[in-house]
Parts: sequence; structure tokens; C-alpha cells
Amino acid sequence: MKYTDSHEWYKEGKVGISQYAQKELGEIVYLELPKVGQIVQAGEEVAVLESTKAAADIYSPISGTVTAVNEKLKEDVNLLNLAPETEGYLFTIQPSDPTEEEKLLSLEEYLRYTNEQV
Repeated sequence: MKYTDSHEWYKEGKVGISQYAQKELGEIVYLELPKVGQIVQAGEEVAVLESTKAAADIYSPISGTVTAVNEKLKEDVNLLNLAPETEGYLFTIQPSDPTEEEKLLSLEEYLRYTNEQV
């Protein structure tokens, strides 16, 4: 799993928010997901989350085409609160430039960035 400094993660085509981001946002109560087929650039806003504390823009960690959204979140947004780095992923993407993944942070780099413990 690789991370961005804006707290998104990417792994094997899936994109979501980090556990750290979920903890900082608090209980997420609403989300707007990207459209399937949408072409996005790395760093571009692709989704919006609203929590009991604030609204947050979500940015694509890599460039590509959105191939699916996590339909389970439409039925139960609480999955995002319970498992943001697994079942609560936001969408899948087909990368247009796989080398962009190399620019993302490793888990160790991300933990240092957030000052979290390994």
C-alpha cells in the first residue's frame, strides 16, 4: 500500500483514505464518489467526504480512469469509518502511468509524515 501526503492510499488499483485521515475526520456520514469512466489526473479532486466535524476533498493518488466505485459504501457509509484501508475503499482506477506509484509514500514514510507509530 502506498500513500499520499493528503492521506489517500493506493494499492493494486484501489483507492481510499488512510486510517489516520478517518480518525482526524471523525465519523463520516456522507460521501460523493467519482463517476465510473471519469478520467482523473494525480492530485485532482475526485470525491468529497463529509463527517460530523468537516467536509474533505479526496484527491486521486495517480492518473487514470475510474473503473468502479465501492457500491457497498452507497448502502453503508459506516464501512468507511470501520475499515477505511480495506472494505471501505472508495473506488478502483486503471492507471494511465504506472510509474506514478513510485512517487507515493511507503507506509514507513507516511507514518513518519503523520508522526504516527509503526
